[in-house]
Amino acid sequence: MSLYRIILVDDEEEVRKGMIRKLDWQKLGFEVVGDAENGEEALEKIEQLEPEVVMTDIRMPYMDGLTLTARIRQKYPSIKVLIFSGFDDFEYAQQAIKLNVTEYVLKPVNMEEMTEILNRVRENLDSEIEQRRNVDSLRERYLNSLPILRELFLNDMVRGGVDSTLIEMKLKEYGVDILHARKWVIALVSIEVGEESEERILSRHRELIPISVRSLIEDNLKSSCRFVLFNTSAGITLIAAMDEGNTQTGLIDRLGDVCKECRRILEVTVTIAVGHSCTSLEKIGETYQSAVDALGYKAIVGAGKTIYINDVEPMSRGKLQLDALDEAELVAAIKFAPGDKIQEVIGTLMGRMGDAKVHMRQHQLYMLSIVNCITQLMQQYNLNPGDMFDVQGQYTDILSAMERREDFEAWILKVSLRMSEAMNKERDNTTRRAILEAKQYIQDNYQNPELSVEMLCRRLHMSPAYFSTMFRKETGQTYIAYLTEVRLNKAVELLNETDDKTYVIAQKVGYQEQNYFSYVFKKRFGVSPTKFRST
Repeated sequence: MSLYRIILVDDEEEVRKGMIRKLDWQKLGFEVVGDAENGEEALEKIEQLEPEVVMTDIRMPYMDGLTLTARIRQKYPSIKVLIFSGFDDFEYAQQAIKLNVTEYVLKPVNMEEMTEILNRVRENLDSEIEQRRNVDSLRERYLNSLPILRELFLNDMVRGGVDSTLIEMKLKEYGVDILHARKWVIALVSIEVGEESEERILSRHRELIPISVRSLIEDNLKSSCRFVLFNTSAGITLIAAMDEGNTQTGLIDRLGDVCKECRRILEVTVTIAVGHSCTSLEKIGETYQSAVDALGYKAIVGAGKTIYINDVEPMSRGKLQLDALDEAELVAAIKFAPGDKIQEVIGTLMGRMGDAKVHMRQHQLYMLSIVNCITQLMQQYNLNPGDMFDVQGQYTDILSAMERREDFEAWILKVSLRMSEAMNKERDNTTRRAILEAKQYIQDNYQNPELSVEMLCRRLHMSPAYFSTMFRKETGQTYIAYLTEVRLNKAVELLNETDDKTYVIAQKVGYQEQNYFSYVFKKRFGVSPTKFRST
């Protein structure tokens, strides 16, 4: 196992160096990646070096060990903190316990005691990692979560949010026996309990009614077909596999019988909407949507029976339509995917035109739907249509591109790739503008001792974690290092151009404590502010 990173924090350099020298850190399972002489410096090093453990003295200038621990707990809750104190003070210990300190150690401590403490900390870290990686434990958690994962997957599948290549594998993994059927049908079960009545059997146990309905469906169908039941936002959802020995008509009859049984036995009104069938599970999302559409006719047809979509909405064999899932996939590809994925999505959309035997008018309306989808995306991201379409005669040329499917596909692919490139560039530019704005804000507000990355991010409407990553990527410095550089450069200007006292200059550049300002200044320039001025 790799060594755990540790940082030592103590205002006495001799103590830090002595501890580093006297202990066999590698044998103990640690690597000392840095040391600091106060809490302010420690926080900067923690951000840069990402240690697993911080050992800190409790009494230090500028920021004491308890304040440092509170800041660590707020920003890096997983870091183990060891506090050393020369005072047997109950109040200190109480605060340390509240801050979830790993070890609270009273000085003086010899190397043998120190070795025991570090061994405990290493064993604690090892145990945490082992627990996280333990296959049996993970397997047990997975099995406990299986019903939830199964439900989530089935919901994603009927909404068209699952990669078609994963459907068979996942259904086998979750033990859903509906594969390799002749076709599949979806039905939605809507339950209306009605008004409370003391005479009704389940009136005081309404939460049990859906369970009872599911039980009736299972008992009624288990001998006739393979199926799966799960909950979606539309209600109890049934996917039935139609094999050679059963028919869709027979399924609808059995579901009609379920409606009657629910009314007779459970005294509740149940309406079951049945959608179109499909011959591929990749199309199950369309089947689900047709069942949702069928349920919408309940107010017209009446509740308490089965509603088959073909009865209320005769199916058009030549339907060619860009639905919400298609639009979402196209938009996602243009916004986030590489060029080959954009080409694949557009190829799939255009391939439907060859499969659908419809009038040319439907082809043109379908192509206009695609154009409408990407123009809405242009509007959302404020892209110039002229730059994206690159046409002289403007929108009349778009219509001419629709005369041949091949021409339209080539044209819409070119436009989509241009949009993707423009959006990626704008995303990068937005980040750079945010960093420039952050730099300017620092220049304008460095005098404020309360200036922090959180304050800056509230202004930029960005998360601190994302901002810190982007700031370091763009500037090569951490936020704290950059702010310190700005403050010290301003301090140099004031030292050269004014007769202000050192404590006044410290306050003018954002340091509340003159001593800490002098410490940071000397660390940067090698001399104190007073000596710098005199030379």
